[in-house]
Amino acid sequence: MPNLKDQIILVTGATSGIGKVTALELAKQGAYVVLLARNAEKAEATRREIVAAAGHDLIGVLLCDLSDLKQVHHAAEAFQRTYPRLDVLVNNAGLLFGQSRNVSADGYEMGVATNHLGPFLLTSLLLDELQKSSAGRIVNVASEAYRFSKPDLNDFQSERQYSPLRVYSNTKLYNIMFTQELARQMRARGIRNVTVNAVHPGAVASNFGDSSSGWLSTLTQLFRPFMLSVEQGAATSIFLASEPIGAEISGGYFEKKQAKAVKHSFNTPENAQALWQETERLVQHNFFQH
Repeated sequence: MPNLKDQIILVTGATSGIGKVTALELAKQGAYVVLLARNAEKAEATRREIVAAAGHDLIGVLLCDLSDLKQVHHAAEAFQRTYPRLDVLVNNAGLLFGQSRNVSADGYEMGVATNHLGPFLLTSLLLDELQKSSAGRIVNVASEAYRFSKPDLNDFQSERQYSPLRVYSNTKLYNIMFTQELARQMRARGIRNVTVNAVHPGAVASNFGDSSSGWLSTLTQLFRPFMLSVEQGAATSIFLASEPIGAEISGGYFEKKQAKAVKHSFNTPENAQALWQETERLVQHNFFQH
């Protein structure tokens, strides 16, 4: 087990499922773990649980709803005021929403806002903190669901055609393309001390599908006994956050601790750049802006 003493690690979506297990296991390895969560009560309960299990109280809480871009700015500012640097950012938060289309505080479709726009902006705002680390790492939790995606940048907000599964699978492909494009742009800018990789956790039996409704929720419940445990699902995120390989490879996509190819017709350099530009426009922030 790696010794993560003196490492500062931020985990989003850290109060349940694989995010909670990721935070707990990294804390057990000695890291100072900051839990980014939407709900203050759940965050405090999780913090106490991790303190008890890890045997130290180096656990912080940052309250933020990633779908609300103003809150993302505030959370990043609070982190910068409180901590000297960031060694690992685990963008774990991701939700599958219900049958009806809902919008965020900024007027964006909730799936895109929570799963893609929020993590993109948070990563950008904390990049300087990651660069203060001798070996900064970004771990983006994606999914093999990307294979079912049918992105349309002309209907990015699913205003013409909405389906919760399509939105989810689209955003998981965006997570991977963001990972690959960020790795490329950091190399082009000579940023060598920060890596970024994406991970497929597997089909995990967590409360992930609970925000969906109807047949989708029923289906999730039905298949839950055949799914991986949250501990198994968190294993690759923990691996990339703590093992040496996570600081050596950038732009990779991992499943079961192994790098694997990403195969999707939309995943081209041209589309990656178009996605990047559209995302910057929507979050009203240039990623490498200081």
